Amino acid sequence: MPQAYIYQALRSPRGRADGSTADMYEVKPIDLLSQCLKAFQRRTGREDLPASIDDLIIGCNTPAGDQGYNIARAALLNAGWGQARGGLQINRFNTSGLEAINLAAARIHAGYGEVMIAGGLECMSRVPTYLNGGPMMNDPATVINSHYIPQGVAADLVASSHGLSRAELDEYAVGSHAKAVAAAKAGHFRGSLETITDSNGLVILAEDSIPRPNLTTEDLADLPPRFAEMGLSGFDEMALHRFPLVDHVDHLHSFGNTSKAADGCALALLGSDQAGKSLGLKPRARIRAVAMSAVDATLLTGGVNAADLALQQAGLERKDIDLWEFNESFAAPAIRFQRGVGIADDRFNVLGGAIALGEPLGAVGGMMLCHLLDELERQDFTLGSLTIDAGAGLAVSTIFERV
Repeated sequence: MPQAYIYQALRSPRGRADGSTADMYEVKPIDLLSQCLKAFQRRTGREDLPASIDDLIIGCNTPAGDQGYNIARAALLNAGWGQARGGLQINRFNTSGLEAINLAAARIHAGYGEVMIAGGLECMSRVPTYLNGGPMMNDPATVINSHYIPQGVAADLVASSHGLSRAELDEYAVGSHAKAVAAAKAGHFRGSLETITDSNGLVILAEDSIPRPNLTTEDLADLPPRFAEMGLSGFDEMALHRFPLVDHVDHLHSFGNTSKAADGCALALLGSDQAGKSLGLKPRARIRAVAMSAVDATLLTGGVNAADLALQQAGLERKDIDLWEFNESFAAPAIRFQRGVGIADDRFNVLGGAIALGEPLGAVGGMMLCHLLDELERQDFTLGSLTIDAGAGLAVSTIFERV
């Protein structure tokens, strides 16, 4: 069967999505996606690239409003890529961008496509999270029957059940910012970053705007708990009823040690070996294995299982992985993952994570892929693991092999 190779990966900067400080609010999601699509023509030197595209698969956590109604197809037309086939929008929470890449790879592997672009988009300043609603948001019977609790409360449950302290969470967050600031200063993001401009070509955002230099644990110590009120509305009781061995939920996550709302887009150009040769492109990596895990919907701890399943499928062991990427929606699950797998700090989220850089939900998987590929090349490593915990107990893990 054909192997699925990654030929290019790129991303926009991650911009703040908070009200009056939103960096890319003036950029419509369709224009952000269109700019990133056009960047592939420049990077590959193939102005005729659109004619070779068999599909564009875009993950989005909240496919509504400005980023709904199959924005994948709309962006192809908006970019002037009318010759490109397809256009598909998918949603698997914050794993959506990674799952779009996995789906494109599976199509290529099965022989149902030769060249595809896949990734994710999320403009949280323009489309509020959960605007699309759904039964797990709005139907109490579904929430109760599924034992679903909001991720913030689930993250606090992780901290409580694993004996993590607020100081440990804040220390982890400060470390994430320090890594991201150091990486930006050293130029480690430049290979994948695309500058976003307005219709007149004026620069709107050229680099990530969220990381904070010189952040200390003292700066975070006095921030109030972010999810205490939510827990008191009934979700703490649901969690404790589901897991009676935990006697209480400590609400330790604050705005300082959780991911920040962000705008962004990240894409990968994938194809078979023969397609790459036809286009004159050199592959950077191939997808070695993909796995999904599902734990109780009350939990946010499926990442370790998913990562181990992917390793098993690839015939690898934990010690074989050179670099690990894990999505930092919250500090406690990230700490649990790193300690549970036994990963040295210099091999784990080496460029920082979503706590420092922000989490444009549907796009974060593609952004993590950019980090992973760039670092595998820079450090001359071979194997990388990328894992994301999602809502309702889901987790997805993909292993990439540099070629």
